[in-house]
This record gives sequence, C-alpha cells and structure tokens, in this order.
Amino acid sequence: MKENRHFRIIYALLRQGRMTAPKLAEELDVSVRTIYRDIDALSGSGIPVYVTTGRNGGIQLLDSFILRKALLSGDEKTTLLTALESLSKMTGGGHHDLLMKLSALFNARAESLMEIDFSRWGNEASDTVKYERIRKAAFERKALSIVYVSSWGERKTRKIYPLKLSYKAKDWYLKARCAETEAFRLFKINRILACEVLNEEFAPLEYPEETASVPESCEEITLRFPKEFAWRVYDEFTEGQIRETRDGELTVTAVMPVDSWLVGYLLSFGAAVDVIRPGFLRGVLAREAAKIMAKNKP
Repeated sequence: MKENRHFRIIYALLRQGRMTAPKLAEELDVSVRTIYRDIDALSGSGIPVYVTTGRNGGIQLLDSFILRKALLSGDEKTTLLTALESLSKMTGGGHHDLLMKLSALFNARAESLMEIDFSRWGNEASDTVKYERIRKAAFERKALSIVYVSSWGERKTRKIYPLKLSYKAKDWYLKARCAETEAFRLFKINRILACEVLNEEFAPLEYPEETASVPESCEEITLRFPKEFAWRVYDEFTEGQIRETRDGELTVTAVMPVDSWLVGYLLSFGAAVDVIRPGFLRGVLAREAAKIMAKNKP
C-alpha cells in the first residue's frame, strides 16, 4: 500500500539521515520514478522532505522533523500498543514507561487486555527468574548453561545457544543450538531445572524452519475415552482430533511422540483410556501398570 511505503520512506530517512533515490528504490523494491512521486506526495502533505543535488546530495528530512502521530491510523496505533503491551508483560513490565508515553501520544488508553504468566501454580518466583534469564540470554545472544531432564528421565548439564521462546501444544519451549551435539534442539522450559547465563556471546543463528513431516519418534495413535473424561479430552486435544460417538464416548486420533513421556501421560488416565492402536503400545502400558501394582501392593 502507498501509505505504508510513505511511512517506510520516512522511517528510512530518520534512520539514515540522507539517502539517494536509487538506494531508497532498492530498499523498497520500487522504481526510482516511484520514489520521486512519493517524495512529491510527502512534501505536498506537509512532511519537510527535500532533495539536494551534487556529489553529496540525496533525499533527507529537516533536522527538526518529528514523527507525528497522524501518520498512523487508529488500527495501527492499537496494533502497536497491543504488541508493546505483550512485550511488556513478557519482560516483567520492562517497557511500561514507553507504553505509557505512546498511549499519551496517541491519546489512547493503555488498557491491559491480557495477562501472561510463565510460572506454574505454586512455583511463581523460581519460574519467573528462569524465564527472565532465558529471555535475556536469547535477546543478548549469550550462551546458557542448563540442567535439563530429557523425556527419558536423563538429567544432564548442557551448554546451549538460546534463540527463541516458542509456545506450542500448550507448553513453552526454547529453540536453541546445543554446543555438545552442534545440533538445533527444542528444549521444554519446564524440564530446564536450572540455568545460568554465561559470559560468552555467539553470532546470529537461524533456527531451521519446521516442516509438515512427522518426526521419526512420533506415531499416529488412536485412543478411546468415556464421556466422563470429556473435560480433560477437550482440554488436551483439538476438536479436529476428537470424534464423539452416539453414546458419548470420545475417540481421539493424534500424532504423538512414542517415548516414556507418552507412557506416563496415558497412565495418568488410569483405566479410563483404551488404546486402539498401535497394538504394541497396549503391551507397554500393561507392563508398566503391572510394575506399579507390584510396587504398591498393600
């Protein structure tokens, strides 16, 4: 859109000070002729932009120019305030002052419409400290030393390069590169028992894009639950994974990781879950249930 391009021109000139028309055209992926038309339009609307010729010439703004709030539409102001509010919540209120200043500038209320709490029930203090350390290390590109428990119960100290926090399937994860394996990994935040920011910076890294293919460790499983467990089924699976029968029973088909976590997860349903497939998973659950019974005989 033309209005968006005009804003990008102003932002580029505020950032660079002076730019040539070919350079602006290259940055905005338009022709030089379009840039000059945009400059005329901006000048005609009262933006103090001008062109100088000669060896050091170019397009620039008057030094006294201040970005006016009128350049943003009502929806754009709301989007900006909402994004900043989200960032402020995630950083423990670190951007509160900036949020208040922009709210005053836009003549809009910085009304809190969301609450983001990374901590688990009853574990607020330690979880908040952990999340803040991870977030800060990722932002400053500093290595982390973590104590991590794998899905198989193995506890290990690792050095990682944190890249991005990711919320997926109702849990928070950390996308990072492991120094030991030199591979990109996805670490579940709740299984990071301890973390320490190291005095080691690292170069920017790009986490590989996720593909639609199913990981080798995952399989499609089909489960059946009685109607009394509908509250939990709808809590933990999507509507597209659930099929309800006439008598109210629920059949769930989902792709899940086949590991010790899955076994423990299915056992948490007790006798309420019936594994339809894969067949081998029924045997695994039966053996684990037998161990639990033997260990807890009265």
